Amino acid sequence: MAIGCFISQLLSIYTLILFVRIILSFITQFRGPPSGMGPVMKVIYDLTEPVLSIARRYIPPFGMLDLSPLVVFILIRILQSFICR
Repeated sequence: MAIGCFISQLLSIYTLILFVRIILSFITQFRGPPSGMGPVMKVIYDLTEPVLSIARRYIPPFGMLDLSPLVVFILIRILQSFICR
């Protein structure tokens, strides 16, 4: 049970990283990359892109809207509900 809750906590951290990526993608789209954030953005993108690319294979972007982060959020939440009760 403790291992399951630990994995659930890791998934929560990953969800937070994914949320930061979404915010950064909006910022860079409208204002360009924030100064000094290049290395941080690379780490965030490197951590999230493998999962998002898998989701994009099954759910292509809807016009200008990429729904893959939403799908990943939902799947993580479902997984967490089974792991740690």
